[in-house]
Amino acid sequence: MKSDATAESAGNRAPAGNRAPAGSWAVPLGGDALFTWDYDAGAEQMLSLYSRGKQRQWDAETRLDWDHDVDPDNPLGLPDTFIWIAGTPLWERLPEAERITVRRHLAGWLYSQFLHGEQGALVCAAKVVQTVPDIASKFYAATQVMDEARHVEAYQRMLHDKIKVHYPISAGLRGLLETTIGDSRWDITYLGMQVMIEGLALASFSIQRDRMRDPLARALNAYVLQDEARHVAFGRLALRDYYSQLSTAELREREDFAVEACWVLRNRFAGEDMWRNLDYGADECVALANRSPGQREFRRRLFTRIVPTLKDINLFGPRMREALRELGVLGFSRVDGAETSAEDERIADDIAALELAVRQREVSAAVARGAGSDDAGKDDAGKDEERPK
Repeated sequence: MKSDATAESAGNRAPAGNRAPAGSWAVPLGGDALFTWDYDAGAEQMLSLYSRGKQRQWDAETRLDWDHDVDPDNPLGLPDTFIWIAGTPLWERLPEAERITVRRHLAGWLYSQFLHGEQGALVCAAKVVQTVPDIASKFYAATQVMDEARHVEAYQRMLHDKIKVHYPISAGLRGLLETTIGDSRWDITYLGMQVMIEGLALASFSIQRDRMRDPLARALNAYVLQDEARHVAFGRLALRDYYSQLSTAELREREDFAVEACWVLRNRFAGEDMWRNLDYGADECVALANRSPGQREFRRRLFTRIVPTLKDINLFGPRMREALRELGVLGFSRVDGAETSAEDERIADDIAALELAVRQREVSAAVARGAGSDDAGKDDAGKDEERPK
């Protein structure tokens, strides 16, 4: 097995000939910055979403319990049923020390991809502010910029302080981001980020929220999921109106992009670079991962969120339906995507309320202990005064 340091450093260099500083990635930014002088225009639903975006801001530094000590051997509290190679002959052959390594590296790989994806979302949201033509969308996208910055902060801290295993961006995510950021059409940025990549995020974060046993990991992903549900709703609202005005040829272009993204999302997120680093036989591990119950659950949640949105925004022509049929996910078109997003927000609210109640009880107990100590000290002092000199 290669070292953690190798996992951290590989693939993070800028391309040869690129003037970007070392450790960065330069992507040509397509599109024009659009100003609008119509400050009164704005759909009521979009402005309502903007209002919610303002009200739901939270501070990762204070909202999450960073004093919590994670299990260093399993920092996310991953159940073995979530380990993609668990239950296989390969897993059975591994000694416990190697199984711990797999748990740590899977946590590091997952959260590294979350981190890189959130930085991609930060860049895309900033691009939307510049390129989208209406003022209400600029307003909302500005709240999303803050959301994504907070997510980058939180996942970086989780990786650096708690998991301590880092990986570079995966090839599948890198390709999607490059296409999404580089296209000059503002709606492609929406489609790639707000629908496809945010759909990936919703699937991953909902599994983390529901399956991880570590309370810090569960709370972090619940709060992020609440934000991401709004982001997908933003993309749905904007693209539904815009795509209703496009020609058949223009819609076909968008369908082609979305179909390709669906195949990438289905097939390119099995951790190939992680398995190559661990050196247990990467091809076998990827094949096992793709057949695992954990990957099946991920794909179910992924397309539960993506397919209803594609239908809602009018990217549901014959080519799209045939591709979704080949992927085995056409049935998800019957899911109510808006209700799924609303449920994600409700669950996050419940977790937030529960965590706040726990924190308040801890503070009250600490105050009570402090008061008790003060009273004991006063009693002792009184006794000292009463003692004969």
